[in-house]
Amino acid sequence: MAMNEIPVGKAAASTPRGGRRAGPLRRLWRGFGWFTTATCVALPVALAIGFIWFVSRVPADEIPLDRNADGIVVLTGGASRINDAVELLAAGRGQRLLISGANPTTHPIDILRLNPEFERWIRCCVDFDRSVNTRGNAIETRRWAQSRGFRSLIVVTSSYHMPRAMAEIAHQLPDVALVPFPVVSDRRNGDPWWTNEAATRLLVSEYLKYLVTNVRLALGASKSA
Repeated sequence: MAMNEIPVGKAAASTPRGGRRAGPLRRLWRGFGWFTTATCVALPVALAIGFIWFVSRVPADEIPLDRNADGIVVLTGGASRINDAVELLAAGRGQRLLISGANPTTHPIDILRLNPEFERWIRCCVDFDRSVNTRGNAIETRRWAQSRGFRSLIVVTSSYHMPRAMAEIAHQLPDVALVPFPVVSDRRNGDPWWTNEAATRLLVSEYLKYLVTNVRLALGASKSA
């Protein structure tokens, strides 16, 4: 064998292409790169699929109730929510109504002025709390329901807000039956949401809040006092 000849088998097998052996750090870096790339692709896809699922849970039309409950709670944010909740109270769907998240300047007389035909029920059976967000609504709802001994509640809020509201209230009251009564927003007046810029922004914003809420609850958020 000539001196400048190199045995093909051993030398070729021991030397990677390019003449340099890939060390552990290089292999780790390559693996990290693949993981990062896969994550960057998978995360937007997962978020998009989740958003489609979320939108499918938002009713486009009001759903009639099929049962009564001990109490009714309405989360403020739109005048139609309170009107619908008062109508449910007057129809005997619940014993009392909690208006959760009411403005500090709001009093029963203001509700009565808007719904004079329901004066009897507003004067006797409507309570208020002044919570400022959905988590606060849920905490105050727990206090109210427990003080009244209620074991079932009708939850009234906008349809797009219902998934997050139900998640928060169910966390605070796991042993209480919750009956959703979604109020369809004027922004979803029968037109597809993707044709309405305001409705699209609203749904995307609420979806992201819903995700954050579920992560917080999954990490063991406390019920607070």
